Amino acid sequence: MPSAELTPLEVARWAARAGLPLPGDRHAAVAATANHIHSVVAVLRELDCGDTPPAGAYRAGKEKHDAAV
Repeated sequence: MPSAELTPLEVARWAARAGLPLPGDRHAAVAATANHIHSVVAVLRELDCGDTPPAGAYRAGKEKHDAAV
């Protein structure tokens, strides 16, 4: 799902909407960080995990030591 990158102006608007004071000199850095995070998540969404169950489905049990050495 392609989307446009956040601009510093949009970052300032979203920060103000959320009630987070963001100094003007931080807008570009926050926009760059948000865009990088978005690109990493986009790559992860493309991975085919097949039938891999979510981590919450894993139940660790006591290990059996029944092998002979």
